[in-house]
Amino acid sequence: MLQPQLSIGNWETHGNDATTVRFAVFVAEQGVCAEHELDALDPQSLHAVIRIHHEPVATGRLCPDGRIGRMAVLAQFRNQGLGRSIITALINSARVKGYETVILHAQCHALGFYEKQGFVATGAVFDEEGIAHRHMHKML
Repeated sequence: MLQPQLSIGNWETHGNDATTVRFAVFVAEQGVCAEHELDALDPQSLHAVIRIHHEPVATGRLCPDGRIGRMAVLAQFRNQGLGRSIITALINSARVKGYETVILHAQCHALGFYEKQGFVATGAVFDEEGIAHRHMHKML
């Protein structure tokens, strides 16, 4: 039985685990350029990580501008509510910080997931790292 443990922290405490999940999903699985996966926002952002048996399996971040990003769940752990737990934790953190809105760039295949979390898509489809995305926002 899965016993996911969610924690939220800074890059210093969560960076290694977040990087492990992000490279597995974005670089290895989706073909994103490894040099583009880590950026200057990582040290400034709040990171959520879920571990199962002490191994990182899901992650996401809340940037200082209120953008949620780098949402990733390892393939074998998808469709078990872990992504929902990550985004809920990040939305709650944004509320605590006093944000009125959170935004994100959703991969088009994941629009339904974000819509279920209360996000609304706006604007045209755009390319980010060779993957089709849409802007989305949620009022808090």
